[in-house]
Amino acid sequence: MPAIGRDDVARLADLARIQLTDDEISRFAGEFDAIMDAVASVSEVATEDVPATSHPLPMTNVFRADEVQPTLTQAEALSGAPAAEDGRFGVPQILGEEA
Repeated sequence: MPAIGRDDVARLADLARIQLTDDEISRFAGEFDAIMDAVASVSEVATEDVPATSHPLPMTNVFRADEVQPTLTQAEALSGAPAAEDGRFGVPQILGEEA
């Protein structure tokens, strides 16, 4: 598997708009090489007679059936809210924009 060099790391950082120092680029190049080696070793173990899986055990849907059930009214939902405005939950403004 081809090595990930400093130029590759710098290019990836540029594409991701991440500013890296020269020391970080060197460190990440080494770390990416270690990751690529690990992937290569796993790829060597995988054979054609072993099916690809996302989980070692069979998975089944454990959710209940989607059935219509009674829900809260607007008044019931807002009854426990610390603040309500015009039939909606009132929350503190966080962005400093005018309403």
